Amino acid sequence: MPSKLTDRLVRSLPLPASGNKITYCDELKGFGCRVTHKGAKAFVLNYTVSGRERRITIGSYPEWSVQAARDQATKLKREVDLGGDPLSKREADRDAPTVQDLFDRYAEEHLPRKAARSAADDASMWKTYVLPKLGRLKLRDLSTSDVDALHRAISRLHQTRANRVIEVLRKGLTLAVRWGWVEQNVASGVQRNPEQPRQRYLSDREIAYVSVAMDHCAEQLSSDAIRLLMLTGARRGEVLAAEWSQFDLQAGVWTKPSHHTKQRREHRVPLSAPAQQLLLRLRSEARSETYVFPGRTGNGPLQDVKRTWQSIKESATISIWRDSAAIRPLIDTLTTELHRDPKFSDIVDFAKAKNIPLPTGVLQVRIHDLRHTYASILAGRGTSLALIGALLGHTQTQTTARYAHLADDPLRKATELVADALGSSTASAEIIQLRRGRA
Repeated sequence: MPSKLTDRLVRSLPLPASGNKITYCDELKGFGCRVTHKGAKAFVLNYTVSGRERRITIGSYPEWSVQAARDQATKLKREVDLGGDPLSKREADRDAPTVQDLFDRYAEEHLPRKAARSAADDASMWKTYVLPKLGRLKLRDLSTSDVDALHRAISRLHQTRANRVIEVLRKGLTLAVRWGWVEQNVASGVQRNPEQPRQRYLSDREIAYVSVAMDHCAEQLSSDAIRLLMLTGARRGEVLAAEWSQFDLQAGVWTKPSHHTKQRREHRVPLSAPAQQLLLRLRSEARSETYVFPGRTGNGPLQDVKRTWQSIKESATISIWRDSAAIRPLIDTLTTELHRDPKFSDIVDFAKAKNIPLPTGVLQVRIHDLRHTYASILAGRGTSLALIGALLGHTQTQTTARYAHLADDPLRKATELVADALGSSTASAEIIQLRRGRA
């Protein structure tokens, strides 16, 4: 029988033998209190929308008093009268995508379109920085303040990495806008940390030292991979994953498939004579019928050359030190004490003990800087930026523009030729004037 709900009545409602039972209020249609057989009590509201009966839970008793629940029920009924559906709205709120949901779809639909190395780096940034801080947030609740705070937190330790993290988050939110999950990208407009692009290229002299170190390297397969990097300017992933089917050694052409390139499109480049000779030698050794640089097991390509590159850098740097008048005596002394050629670590430890600073040599050069070196050599010898971009597989001109200043050298030499010619002409004119004056 209908009753007016009061606190006293709600406290005294009997427990049903099983399931639950709802006691409705006779003053407010659809408003009631539900009691389960375990004693849990909660206020509910029944309403009809589009001919469909719905029931929404307002809150538990005694956390909600009867009066507070009645006021909320009145508000919800007013919303229904205006054409709303409170339960559908609540369900939509509950099911609204979170930042974690965004990453899950991003990983499923976007990352497979990127190169494997780039996709792995993106995923790492999401999992290391974004999800621990923002993963549980609803996308619609994510604010510019949240994004700025994330950027500041990462920037305290890693300024450049902070910029990269915001870039991948911004891309994810751009997709969320496209998918209709949010209306605006709150990661747009974040003030980036200043970055100084790396301008480290191997000089001709350093290349000579590195070449000798590669010739004497114990890991010749890895050393050959690095040599091909230097000869082609290719990315590390492109070289390590290279397959024999990509090369036409007679024509001297390397056709990189789209799934191996960063720009995700086929890239066809000519090979220099030394690059062809290197590949012909590797082919004759027949280490693998599939991969140019097979891994140790032979079932896949070589995965990395970091250790070999570090060994080459250390060997080249020792040679640079030996040719230095300031450092050579230190190495000679150490050689005498050890009765052998000192290792790199021996020299570093000995110099540290003597409080003697050592030049960096080529230690700070990354493998990717070999690609920059390739481009810098071309730019320094007058190759156009458009041609350099084509050889490197750049899709945007601003990517190649970093080498523009290097192109000034051949231009300056060219303009000096004009200056020399004009200077000679001026001198000749002065001689002519002098002769006329004497006449």
